[in-house]
Amino acid sequence: MPTIRDLVGAIRQREGVEAAVVLGRDGLLIDSQAVGDLDAENVAAHVPSIINAADEFGAAAARGGLTTAVLEYPDGLAVVSTLTSEAVLLVLVSPSANVGQLLFELRRNRANIASLV
Repeated sequence: MPTIRDLVGAIRQREGVEAAVVLGRDGLLIDSQAVGDLDAENVAAHVPSIINAADEFGAAAARGGLTTAVLEYPDGLAVVSTLTSEAVLLVLVSPSANVGQLLFELRRNRANIASLV
């Protein structure tokens, strides 16, 4: 059976993926792989505030809790995907990456991915 490390490695190997980070809903790093000198612990610490704000928005808009968010920046995208009530996947991708395929696979395999956490 694959492990969380295998999952992170497989996502990181996708073309255009610069980092794959699994973290707790509290922002503590579980596992990560990244290109270059990304401070994964620092990045992970900022994700809970994004999720909390998105969950509050989802409640106000009668949409429910956050499942996946795509944040676009000049130098790439950040995909935040809640796996379980306690675990989150963050994927940083380059601007030229095929994010559509990544989102499709995350959505299709969410239950399998969550079972690894």
